[in-house]
Amino acid sequence: MYNIKKSDISNIDTIMQIIASGRDIMRLSGNNLQWTCGYPDRKTIIEDINSGNHYTVYKQNDPVAVFSFIKGPDETYKTIYDGDWIDENKPYYVIHRLGKLPQYCNVFKEILEYCFHLTDNIRTDTHRDNHIMQHLFEKNGNYLLT
Repeated sequence: MYNIKKSDISNIDTIMQIIASGRDIMRLSGNNLQWTCGYPDRKTIIEDINSGNHYTVYKQNDPVAVFSFIKGPDETYKTIYDGDWIDENKPYYVIHRLGKLPQYCNVFKEILEYCFHLTDNIRTDTHRDNHIMQHLFEKNGNYLLT
């Protein structure tokens, strides 16, 4: 069981370590086009924390994953390629900057459940090279449809 809380700036070093782990996982999966040039950097994560949009996922008391959950509209999601948004007109939130430690499983399902308690219209990046995020949505697709 995981517990999700808004991130605290005092944990910024741990958060950045988890972000680095997420970047490593992307690279190992063949995704070399996202999270380049140090993105997301410390400044971006601090802005997310200070705006109340950053979350940490805990297993017992250990931080194991992080993500930003930001109310749209978001320019990145204005245009979609090879698909359609389920609801173009309803306000939405975006899951951004998701990173986790590699030894923890089923974290994304917990994140989705948490986010769907806040809204029922969520978007995230399923870039053609982001095979992990595509897989996570395929794996949790039944949850999304219920």
